[in-house]
Amino acid sequence: MPNDDPNSPNPLPFSEPPFLSGLPSPYYNDSHRKWQRDCRAFVATNLNEHAYEWEQAEQVPDHVYTTFSKAGMLIPALGAPLPLQELRALGMTELLGGLKIEEFDYFHASIYFYEMAHSGISGPSTSLTVGFAFGVPPLLKFGSPSLKSTFLPDLLTGRRRICIAITEPDAGSDVANISTTATKTPDGTHYLVSGMKKWITNGIFSDYASMAVRTGPPDSGAAGLSMLLVPLKAPGVDMRRLRVSGGSAAGTTFMELEDVRVPVANLIGSEGQGMRYVMTNFNHERLVVAIQTAAQCRAVLSASLEYVLARRAFGRELIEQPLVRHRLAVAGASLESLSTWIDHLTYCMKTLGSKDEADRKLGGLTAMAKARAGIVLRDCAETASLLFGGKGQTREGAGEIAERAWREVMGARVPGGSEDVMWDLGVRELVKGFRRRAKEVREGRAAKL
Repeated sequence: MPNDDPNSPNPLPFSEPPFLSGLPSPYYNDSHRKWQRDCRAFVATNLNEHAYEWEQAEQVPDHVYTTFSKAGMLIPALGAPLPLQELRALGMTELLGGLKIEEFDYFHASIYFYEMAHSGISGPSTSLTVGFAFGVPPLLKFGSPSLKSTFLPDLLTGRRRICIAITEPDAGSDVANISTTATKTPDGTHYLVSGMKKWITNGIFSDYASMAVRTGPPDSGAAGLSMLLVPLKAPGVDMRRLRVSGGSAAGTTFMELEDVRVPVANLIGSEGQGMRYVMTNFNHERLVVAIQTAAQCRAVLSASLEYVLARRAFGRELIEQPLVRHRLAVAGASLESLSTWIDHLTYCMKTLGSKDEADRKLGGLTAMAKARAGIVLRDCAETASLLFGGKGQTREGAGEIAERAWREVMGARVPGGSEDVMWDLGVRELVKGFRRRAKEVREGRAAKL
């Protein structure tokens, strides 16, 4: 093995981001490097050591979520900046290794998500993080003081679990067409929620869902959407696991809801604002997908390179074959380009003055980065499969990572915004920004006349 210590950077080419490969970086400082070491040691011991076993079993043991929550290792999934007031109210002032919560920035978050996916497969890590990362923020950002004080303590400390429930059988990327209804009871004290949700990550594990529902009439489009905190253990909720091609341990769930009584106090924010609340988390979600997909790419290329360095055929090591080197070079170059783009977007997320500004300027770019990441994983998985040969078709042994990578590809390209939708959204957002800036320039010139 080229790297006997699993907690130290892997010296094989393409195995690690440039800042861990001995190259200088304008982004990462000593705090980030210490955090990376602390994260890798913790995640390797408590998750990645058993990742393939748990993915095969399609279940991560419950005690792992408890271990992560007790160590404060779910909190980084929220991204940066962290909710300082809410965390301090619970006595949380530091993260793993003594990192102050107020010092946690988006590069710390990026490192966390990279290390969580360092095994090369998505299921075990996303079984812990997805619901927390995307289900808690709507409550944090838009929930009433009463709603937050009631539910956040148990969610932030891991005593209860949450998921984000948006997608439906007939409404995926087309969020405005959600049909799950929330109708008030005659006395106005509850909503009755009815409908279906599908492909909900972590749903089967969760106590609550931050759920997009229709409170307006059927033809109200985006303006008729709201968000509710729905109790998933309530009467009228039926959930079952869906078996998917990759990420099997993540608990992908189908939900059926029939007249589920939800207190009106569980309304997140205001009626009719659900679409806005959903969209405010998209930059974080899509950048996280890109970061973790890049980590998977590195794992599979690293395994491929290690294999061709050791494997002999036709009287010499495979790495001596020009075509083998060519395949690694093409996939590796795509990966390093993606990694550089992710670092720049992370810098923008860290540096832009406000959440609104980041949403406005980065929405199209994060969508395209997410789409690009899926394509790079496809190319890396294909490279690995070809280089491992027959071993890469087998669900065990040296080529297992290549076989699993192929099953992970569509999980990167579809969930979180299907690839074609992301490409289109990216260009539409960039053109919208251009037109807005052009209008500002014209108006500025006119004001000087």
